[in-house]
Amino acid sequence: MEEIVTQLERTDLPLETSIALFEEGMALSQSCRQQLDAAEGKVEQLIRRDGKMVAEPFVLEHDK
Repeated sequence: MEEIVTQLERTDLPLETSIALFEEGMALSQSCRQQLDAAEGKVEQLIRRDGKMVAEPFVLEHDK
């Protein structure tokens, strides 16, 4: 992603190249989001409830 952003910041790229890089970046971003969503489903955090440690699905603050 960093390399794509660096290339897109150049002002001498042809429009077709810029569009191709943008599309590649969007595909990478979507892939990363899918991997993160899959990992979130597997992560559990331990919390103390009634004096006992219990496993609960991990939920990000923005998902609440």
